[in-house]
Amino acid sequence: MRPKLDWRAVLSGGALFLAYACAAAVPPSALAADSQGTTPVATASKVGITGRRLNVRLGRRVVVRGRVQPAGSTLALQIRRRGRWIMLDRDRSDAQGRYVLRRRVRRPMSARARVRVSRGPAGVRRIGRVNVYRHALASWYGPGFYGRRLGCGGRLGWSQLGVAHKTLPCGTRVTLRHHGRVVRVRVIDRGPYAGAREYDLTAATARRLHFRGYGTILTTR
Repeated sequence: MRPKLDWRAVLSGGALFLAYACAAAVPPSALAADSQGTTPVATASKVGITGRRLNVRLGRRVVVRGRVQPAGSTLALQIRRRGRWIMLDRDRSDAQGRYVLRRRVRRPMSARARVRVSRGPAGVRRIGRVNVYRHALASWYGPGFYGRRLGCGGRLGWSQLGVAHKTLPCGTRVTLRHHGRVVRVRVIDRGPYAGAREYDLTAATARRLHFRGYGTILTTR
């Protein structure tokens, strides 16, 4: 009587033989390269900033300088507007990786900004906000008005930050600059209704800016 053939053992032995045969067919150098992780892999760009001018007056140039590695990449200066990134300028870095991005802006605005590699290994660097200012007449109010209702809701308090404006929607963010000091506040009230003034600053906002009385401030709206 013939012994019963164990098909599981036969199949297992065949699979083992096939694995050894495939391994023998692969060149040793290829195996070494793979085990050492020398297969070329795309690396991300390193975006550096060496200088920036992001707070400018209307009609002046916004400027960003820096270095990128690897050199030869093309970079773009972008700002965030209405939910998407818009390009202001683009430049190809030189052999040392240096680049300069600049754009003359002719309307007031305040927007988040970044430098992004548009051609080359991916890379991005957030750089803060671009603020483009224009002149506006302003005054401030507070004493005698504390506790009164605001045009956009709520009541005015001693520490309340914000501005009054006749037409900007309630809640609109405005960046103000005065003597080198910057504050970003919301429209919380209506006014002013006297003279040619465009803004009425709350007392707390005026204190932050060291603004006194009546005069000119810089605004992004």
